[in-house]
Order: sequence, then structure tokens, then C-alpha cells
Amino acid sequence: MKRYLFFIFLVLLLAGCRTSQVQDEIEPKPENIPEEVPQITREPEERDFAEMRPGVRNLDELTVAFTRQNIELDSRKAVYATEAQLFTGIYEGLFSYHPLTLMPVPALAERWVLSEDRMLWTFTIRRNARFSNGDPVRAEDFRSAWLSLLEPGRDAYYSSFFDIIEGARDFRNGIKTDPESVGITAADDRTLIVKLNSPASYFPALLCHHSFSPIHPSMIDKTDWSPAGTNNWQPPVSNGPFRIDTMNDESIVMQKNDQYWDRDRVALNKIIIKFADTPEDASHLWNSGEARWIAGNVNMEALTDLSGIQLNEMFATHYYFIRSEEKPWNDYRVRRAMTLVLPWEEIRNGYLLPTETLIYPFLGYPKIKGISESDIEEALRLMAEAGYENGEGLPELVIRLTPSRDAQRVGILMANAWKEILNFEVRVEVFPFDGYFESLREGGYTIASSTWIGDFADPYAFLHMFRRDSSLNESRLNDPDYEMLIERSMVEEGQERLATLAEAEKILLERGVVIPVCFIPALNIVDLGELDGWYLNVLDIHPFKYMNFRAFRPLPGVALVR
Repeated sequence: MKRYLFFIFLVLLLAGCRTSQVQDEIEPKPENIPEEVPQITREPEERDFAEMRPGVRNLDELTVAFTRQNIELDSRKAVYATEAQLFTGIYEGLFSYHPLTLMPVPALAERWVLSEDRMLWTFTIRRNARFSNGDPVRAEDFRSAWLSLLEPGRDAYYSSFFDIIEGARDFRNGIKTDPESVGITAADDRTLIVKLNSPASYFPALLCHHSFSPIHPSMIDKTDWSPAGTNNWQPPVSNGPFRIDTMNDESIVMQKNDQYWDRDRVALNKIIIKFADTPEDASHLWNSGEARWIAGNVNMEALTDLSGIQLNEMFATHYYFIRSEEKPWNDYRVRRAMTLVLPWEEIRNGYLLPTETLIYPFLGYPKIKGISESDIEEALRLMAEAGYENGEGLPELVIRLTPSRDAQRVGILMANAWKEILNFEVRVEVFPFDGYFESLREGGYTIASSTWIGDFADPYAFLHMFRRDSSLNESRLNDPDYEMLIERSMVEEGQERLATLAEAEKILLERGVVIPVCFIPALNIVDLGELDGWYLNVLDIHPFKYMNFRAFRPLPGVALVR
């Protein structure tokens, strides 16, 4: 679901109530963004678990603290995790996430019919679905929004999500120019028909993603939705449970959308998102009681009330990748040799959840073996077989890093191994946080890092990024064996499909495309005893629609059954 980047991260909960914390400077990225990863550095002094902070002043209003970053309001352009969270409030598609299970819940889709071959989906849009200005949401608003995202010149991050739809891949790649060739039809105002290339049981889960939201006709051709540099800015016309009232450098204020089809189930009347410049600012917002949820970097040692610390597993991985579009990096023997000489234990040392695989293990997904040990003899043999014995004939290898301390540490370990063992010429390039991920689309490097949160709870949320013509394929991988496995999985279901996807992941690992470092836990500061409708989940996405303040707080030591 995104690139995930923050200025600083993070904390691990240890025995009892102790915490340890990292305070590295990291900047915001796109929805999946460069990010600092958790490390064990030191333990703060022990102190009382909690000191009382002011209670909730207004039960109709929620204030949230986000780490400061530039927010993109256009759902076709957004790629950051912070934007995905914001969009749960202002946009809504055919389905939305259940706040606890993340299973797709019918949203603007009142009902749907699936054809016998399971490739034709006919959706009926709710009669009372309206935009925030009162205009009805029509099937054409979905169709035009999806087609505009697929326009070849737009180069939208998530355009390859639509490849499941007949004709979408050829249209976004400019092979076909007629939008009628794409399997999206608005039969009438309330009937949207979508034809897939093959059966896909995960399609409703995919439709929860914000890139599948409808767009109001007045917004479809606007190139900039933000208020920056605009005197007469108007908030975007949206269709979610809330609408943006005001937005500036300090905050975003959302009001309940009175036109929302399910408005009676929305408890909050107002949500204020404040941008914190530093972890200390975020801690102050929590300690003062002004913010009731911290969803960004926070100085854990500055918290006077530790009762809100929430740490949970997340479907997210921090990894490095080898860009493999040019010689010799397109030769998997060279890439595998590179991975076989790395000091894996040192690289993964200190992380809470070190990993040798890309995809976080879940029930039913086959366990596979990644690379966790070096084999110098095999690496040298592979290099000689590929025609680069002793590094002769190799171009300069460029490692592109963010300015974070951890990136420097890992980058130096990699560079030293490749120089000393494989005789590579290596240059380490430190790129500013601002624009780091945009730079990865442009090239000019061999190795870079990413932290990715799955946009839906399925292996394909990761594996689609390495398809030959994926809009998210920053590695530029073009592997026929990998493509064959992904295509095969498209017509499979259940355990058979998961086994095929696991084989595809093995190719990424064994052929040196991906260098996994660690899984990323989610850290939030929120008191679950006072804020209802907020649940721990593996995507760390929390629909604003369901949040409300409890009428009472449980007594200390008394658990609420949910």
C-alpha cells in the first residue's frame, strides 16, 4: 500500500514497560517512501508507566499528529502512507477496509453480480451516493477517474494495479490509444461493468485502494489540487465520510460530510490533522492532551503517559534492490554473486524483525528459504562464469542512499564486501530525502533501498512491483521465468496460487533482485481505552469513519471485550 517514510523511527517495546528508541533524521517519502527502520540502540531510564494527561475535551472532535510532509490530495498521484490514511476520510470507492480485519466492506457498491467465468463484475452504485457538493456519484465518475489514471503521460505510481482489467496494460503503455479498449463500462448512472483478464478473488480487496476512488467531474482535469501558492484555493470535491474544510502548512481540518451516504454511522464531527516538525513536537501534542493519536515520529522518552504505546506486526518490509536493466546487472549470476558475499549477520544486526525473505509470513503462505549466509567460493565461480573474473570489465557500481545513519552503515558494509571480495569499483551516493524516491524512477544508480507496506494483504501487493511493465518496477527487472509464474498465479486460487507466488518470490531472492533486511512493525501512540473504532492491523491503516470516543473509560487493569 505504499511507500512509508518518516523523519525518525522508532521504538521497540521490551519487557515490562521499557522502551528503546532510534532518533535518526529521516524525511518523508512517497506512500511507500524511504524510511528509517527500527533498531535497538539504548534503553531509557525506568519510570512510572503513566502519568495522567488531560482528558478528551470534545467527544465530537479528534486531533491527530502526523509527521510533516507535503500532502498530495489527488488520489491518482498519491503514494505515501500518510496520504493513504488521510484518504480514508475524504474518498471512498466501491469497497473500503474493515477497520479490524481489513476485509473488503461494501462501500459505494450496493450490490454486484459476478459472471459464471468470474471475469465480469457488474456493480450497482448506491442510489444515495453523493459527492460533498451534493452531486450524485455516477458510474461514469469511476470510469473517467480510472481511465485518467491510466493515461500514458500521467505515469501514475499505481497504474499497474489496473492491469488486472482487460486492456488496461496496453492502454497505459500506449500500445492501444482507444479508451473503449479498456474493460470499464458505465452502462448507466448506477451500473459499472468491469471485465478482468482472468478470475481474481482478491479484486474486492484491491478496490479498497484509494486509486480506485471516483473523481468529481470538476476535478478530473485539474493538475494541482493543493493550496500551495493559491489565493482562492477550494478544497477538492470528495465523497468520503469527511470533507476538507481548511488546509495549510500547519494542519488539515476535516468536517463531517453531510452528503455522505452512511453519515448516520459517522460519530465524529471534526478531525484535525496537525503536522509535527520534530518528534519532540509530537510528544508535546500527546502530553498536553491536544492530540489523541500520534501517527508519526515521536520522542518516546519525552512521553509522560506511556499507556498509548501500540506496537504491532505490519505487512511491510525494508529492503535493498539491484536495478537490473543494463549489463552486467541484468545477468542474475552477477546479482547472485553480489548477494553471496554480503555480511548478512552484520547487515541485519540490531533490527527487531530481521528477515531473509521479502514477504511477511502469514497463515497459508509457504515458507521459503532466503539468503542468510555468504558463499564466497560460489560467488567467485558465478562471476567467472558470467565473464567478469576478478571484476574485470565491470562498470562502476553506484549505491544510492538516504542520509540516515542506518543507510550509511548498511551501504558501507555492502560497498566494502563488493570492493574487497569481487574487486568492484563502488561509489556511494547520498541523496537528499526530499525527492529520493522520485530519483529512483530516473535511474543513474545500481543499488537503492525501499520500505514498502502492502496496499492489500496479499503477496501480489509486493510481487507486482517486479513485473516487467509494472509502474512500480524501480528494479527494472525483466525475467521471463518470473513473468510466467505471476501469469500462472492469475488463473489459480487458494493454496495452489500461494505456492506459485512463493516460487516467484524465490526467484527475486535467489537471482539477487531483492536484498531483504527487516520487517517493519507499526508504531502508534493512541489510547485504545478512550478511542473506539481504532484497531491494530497489519496494514497500519485506520479508517476515520469508524472512530469515536468511548462514553466511559475502563478501570485500570480491566480489559474491554471487543
